[in-house]
Amino acid sequence: MSLIISMAAFALVASITPGPVNIVALSSGARFGFRATLRHVAGATLGFVLLLVLMGLGLHEVLQRWPGLTRVVQLGGVGFLLFMAWKLAMDNGHLGDGDEGRAPSMFYGALMQWLNPKAWLACVAGMGAFVADGEARLVWQFAAIYLVICYLSVGCWAYAGSFLRAWLGNPATMRLFNRTMAGLLVLSAVYLLLP
Repeated sequence: MSLIISMAAFALVASITPGPVNIVALSSGARFGFRATLRHVAGATLGFVLLLVLMGLGLHEVLQRWPGLTRVVQLGGVGFLLFMAWKLAMDNGHLGDGDEGRAPSMFYGALMQWLNPKAWLACVAGMGAFVADGEARLVWQFAAIYLVICYLSVGCWAYAGSFLRAWLGNPATMRLFNRTMAGLLVLSAVYLLLP
């Protein structure tokens, strides 16, 4: 039972803390509402859990053999974060889900996790801490715990964004909010490039 509690605590801390996926969930919740953002939440959760399972079943060993792959993922993540920041900064600030734009898709959420170095670090650290020698039962147990906690955590950010929606009702305020979120994404990208 103490292992399950430890796994859950680790999953909560890694999932609820600010990061690119949560910033996008917050921004999407504010712009498109909670319900529309749930696709992003589900995609981010499933993408992360798939990465976690693959890491637990041996992907980490592949990365150790070819460390250049880790750098490729890191640079891809930085590029993706900068692209998302640009999209947020250029947004016109109108709320809704009409022709002006759409909430991030499920695929977008999953892709974000696969290009998110924070997700890779959480997978490596979590598997290193809780799964001995790739024991499949523990990999799947950890993945099941993470599935629930990650969904609820990213969902909390989306809900917080939808709560802010009432205060971001005019386009000028929404543009300021989006540009602030874009700035945070750029800072995340810069941080990833630091040695």
